[in-house]
Amino acid sequence: MGSFTSAPKILNEDTQDGDVDLPPRMSRDELMQHCHQQLGNLPPLVKRSFRRLQGQSGDTPDGVRVLQWNVLSRVCGEAVSSPCHVRVLQWNVLSQALGQMNDNFVCCPDEALEWRSRRYHIIEEIVEYCPDVICLQEVDHFNFLKTVLGTQGYRGAFFPKPDSPCLYIKGNNGPDGCAIFFKEDKFELLKVETRVLEVWRVQSNQVAVVMLLRIRETSQEICVATTHLKARTGALLSTLRNEQGKDLLDFVTSHYGGRPVIICGDFNAEPTEPVYLTLLSHQSLRMASAYATTGDVSDAAPREPPYTTWKIREEGEVCHTIDYVFYSLDSFSVEAVLDFPTGEEIGEGRVPSFGYPSDHFSLVCDFRLKSACELGS
Repeated sequence: MGSFTSAPKILNEDTQDGDVDLPPRMSRDELMQHCHQQLGNLPPLVKRSFRRLQGQSGDTPDGVRVLQWNVLSRVCGEAVSSPCHVRVLQWNVLSQALGQMNDNFVCCPDEALEWRSRRYHIIEEIVEYCPDVICLQEVDHFNFLKTVLGTQGYRGAFFPKPDSPCLYIKGNNGPDGCAIFFKEDKFELLKVETRVLEVWRVQSNQVAVVMLLRIRETSQEICVATTHLKARTGALLSTLRNEQGKDLLDFVTSHYGGRPVIICGDFNAEPTEPVYLTLLSHQSLRMASAYATTGDVSDAAPREPPYTTWKIREEGEVCHTIDYVFYSLDSFSVEAVLDFPTGEEIGEGRVPSFGYPSDHFSLVCDFRLKSACELGS
């Protein structure tokens, strides 16, 4: 189940960011200032706000708790410092090789797709929200991210696709894959596990990463996983994604050891696809979707955002909800999520653009750990 099997591979290494020269540690303000200097006169990033829990209106007759949310008027860029909280950022950052040479973004200026135009906007978007844990897909410049995020105290792990489509594109920077970063001053790394996902016991070209982390201050352990499922539409592809989702859950279940679980990723599947229900109906993990949890209280059922990706290709405008942050319902409560910009704020050309470096928007969620943290609050 490879990518472009009729063309020869171009086996380049991750070396395109050799010009990056930063001190081992920088303050957040120093890094943001460096980003602005590197970006020169490029437009600022699209600004977004957090939607935070305001209160609760009680329980419905069937025992389901109804939450009320309000929209903050400003971007919340401060760290969640409590050991009882975990802020998670999920993002498909857009592979450089694919975005520039393969994805046909007809409304995006060529200059906006240049790596030197994108790379520090990517850093800005991540550092802006001070996440504790970062889950990324379509990473084909891991060394750059490792170097720059390392100045902020992040440590990461990367696992490439076995037959990455990037390897068939001239000028690639190596294969794309999934990565997880975490704040070393908050977490101790216990273990990293990786897997090439299987479909009917046959390896696919999609991968997953599982990371077990221990919160230093409380010794509470958590399990974080990320993946990027098969793209494209059609009944067969939907079935393949569902089988990959089942294998992902088996992989997580074999390593989580009863710990609270967060699963992030680009699932390439709308909420109507089988894999979405597969994630939510796993009996042992008991997962929920963070953004659906914070949906409008007037909804009869939880509802995901109207889009997580919005782009214009040769075949037309593509606006889908396919990125998610799932979490252990029994172990976490959701306290805030980062809202998505409006169509007017995004602009007529959609994304990527000079104002946003990927065709997917980042998802940021604030989780509160229950159990010991609830007792100590």
